[in-house]
Amino acid sequence: MKRIAVFGVGHLGTIHCKCIQQIEGLELVGIYDPDQEKSRKIAEEFGVTAYENPEMLIAAVDLVDIVTTTSMHFAMGKMAIERGKHTFIEKPVCSTLQEAEELMRLAKSKNVLIQVGHVERFNPAFIASQPYIQRPMFIESHRLALFNPRGNDVSVVLDLMIHDLDIILKIMNSDVVSINASGVPVVTDTYDIANIRLGFANGAVANMTASRISLKNMRKIRLFQQGHYISIDLLEKKSDIIYLEDYDDRQEDPFALVMDLGEEKGKKQIKVLKPEIQPVNAIQTELEYFLNAVTKNELPVVTIEDGYKALRLAYDIVAKMNLPVK
Repeated sequence: MKRIAVFGVGHLGTIHCKCIQQIEGLELVGIYDPDQEKSRKIAEEFGVTAYENPEMLIAAVDLVDIVTTTSMHFAMGKMAIERGKHTFIEKPVCSTLQEAEELMRLAKSKNVLIQVGHVERFNPAFIASQPYIQRPMFIESHRLALFNPRGNDVSVVLDLMIHDLDIILKIMNSDVVSINASGVPVVTDTYDIANIRLGFANGAVANMTASRISLKNMRKIRLFQQGHYISIDLLEKKSDIIYLEDYDDRQEDPFALVMDLGEEKGKKQIKVLKPEIQPVNAIQTELEYFLNAVTKNELPVVTIEDGYKALRLAYDIVAKMNLPVK
């Protein structure tokens, strides 16, 4: 049994507490939040201790789960890592690249495992689609959200798009060689909507849109590769794999959707596969994977290096725009 503490008990931190109490092998020992009144209320709800001193809480546990505001990630993470505690840190990993670099160096020197909370990696629709993703050459992503006052102290690129940046970097496994970026501040002082076009060393392209001022929520990724079109709906937890298969006229299927590609390639039938989607809680799943990595002393699914790469690309994107970097 591993003893764990949650730092930050806002909306997401409270969800983490609920998930932890559902995971076999994890014991939620205590919580810490700068808002002591909120901390005591949440601690009472979950039957744990609200600590006023973060160092004392770190000393009382084996693992640390940091779900504070991004501005506190570095201080809390450094405190935990220096004391040799394996740590889960929500995305984005830190406020700045320099902070993330220091945490990476410190984690390596202390032999501490860090997992970053890019939860879409554990989305069941993405997991079900992964076996069919081979070498996409064009990716299109849309992440649209209703306005929420939480998290708007940073641009929509670091707030929302960073989820898709992490997924696309994982899929492509190729260096970004060009960035075209545009964004508009609408209701905050930084970018609330952004459109990005990334070029990769392998010739692939990704076109990405993120908005936090939409009238509806949407989280979709579409991938195009040789012989396949893959549509992943991360919000609705659905996936469609559209692919081509040789077609023989003797099949006599009146409902077949057939394309004639000429003498060389012949006729192809368009087929649609809907992978089975397992109904899982992605947040609970990522915490289970974190526990598994610690128990087996293996690299986490989303390493701190992955979190750093997504953060670095996000800042490279914002630097291409004309507002001060936030």
